[in-house]
Amino acid sequence: MATLIHPTAVIHPGAELHPTVQIGAYAVIGDNVKVGADTVIGAHAVLEGPIEIGARNQIFPGAAIGLAPQDRKYNGALTWVKIGDDNQIREYVTINRATGPGEATVIGNGNLLMAYTHVAHNCSIGDSVVIANGVALAGHVHIESKATIGGVLGIHQFVHIGRLAMVGGMSRIDRDVPPYMLIEGNPGRVRSLNLVGLKRSGMTASDLGLLKKAFRTLYRSEYPLNQALEQLDLLPDNEHLQHLRRFLQLSRMEGRRGSIPGRRIRRKSTHEEWTMD
Repeated sequence: MATLIHPTAVIHPGAELHPTVQIGAYAVIGDNVKVGADTVIGAHAVLEGPIEIGARNQIFPGAAIGLAPQDRKYNGALTWVKIGDDNQIREYVTINRATGPGEATVIGNGNLLMAYTHVAHNCSIGDSVVIANGVALAGHVHIESKATIGGVLGIHQFVHIGRLAMVGGMSRIDRDVPPYMLIEGNPGRVRSLNLVGLKRSGMTASDLGLLKKAFRTLYRSEYPLNQALEQLDLLPDNEHLQHLRRFLQLSRMEGRRGSIPGRRIRRKSTHEEWTMD
């Protein structure tokens, strides 16, 4: 199995590599790095522990994983990067360890992180997420499963992005992105349901119909958010509506940044307001 490791690779004796791991030329594998079966690590990649990486991941040339967080609060504490199975981590992706003792930056399963993506400390990415080229995630960003993030944009720290959301390229994301929605612009705004993504996910026509009603209530009516959420309770019970409602409620809690608003509407009074502010 030694033929799977290029002779120029530098591997710390404290690294724990499955015998089927492949390592390219001039890659550097540090202490306390654990890599699972059939994972491929490209040339010039740098893995600095503590890291746990699962099976069948593809780590492309120049990626840098597990280096210390870019956070002035970091004091050298033992922190982690934990990566699941079947991920593609493309060229020059950077994934930093967490800041506080025992904390981790976590990436789930089946994700695609395209070239030059940056995942900062304490971020959490679910499963089957696509992040396009040149995206920068600030600290403590949480992305739920099956979301898609367009290229060349920044996501503010502590922002949450909901499942099956779609964020258009070059948008400014400084507040939470509700599940199932398509977000675009600078500043970012909810434009519509992510209908293409929802249909591709196998969502039923009944589910889509209920989400369309929810979208019109939240973003195309004159209800303020509290009343709009109450209106959602009048719709038939549905797991997707429950998730959307819970996400929006949590977005308003202390420590969260609130949800990205939708279209501006004009009331009969003399003032205007965003339906989701």
